[in-house]
Amino acid sequence: MIFSSIYAKDDCNIYPKAIQTAINYLKENDFVAMKPGVYEIQGKDIYAQVFDAQTGVITEKKPEVHEKYIDVQFLATGKERLGFTPDTGSYKVTEKFVERDLIFYEKVENEGVIEARPGCYSIFFPSDVHRPALQSGEAMNVRKVVVKVKVDLL
Repeated sequence: MIFSSIYAKDDCNIYPKAIQTAINYLKENDFVAMKPGVYEIQGKDIYAQVFDAQTGVITEKKPEVHEKYIDVQFLATGKERLGFTPDTGSYKVTEKFVERDLIFYEKVENEGVIEARPGCYSIFFPSDVHRPALQSGEAMNVRKVVVKVKVDLL
């Protein structure tokens, strides 16, 4: 897992080319002005999902993983917390949506939490369980962007 900001002084050139493409897309677009939807960056290999979400308490949000795509989660408006922990391979699957590359776990252990503000991004690899859209203070609507990067590109 990587956590940073598009406003950070460091250069994203240290990341693999596909991740650089995702971060540059985040830097170059005004997601507040964009309509929710799916935007292709490199076909189905790299694409962005722009959507609005409601943050909530941890018991309302499910821990999740993906097998075929890396998530580059970006916060455009609002504030949110994101849970994270390594995938130990021992967590009970409650739902699996193969076509959406989405697996939900019943519960996880040793979960850390990070606080995101507009401009922050988190990169979650298939080995990272994550729980997005946790409320930071009051529940609120947030504008999120998730750039999906096919694992095969790394």
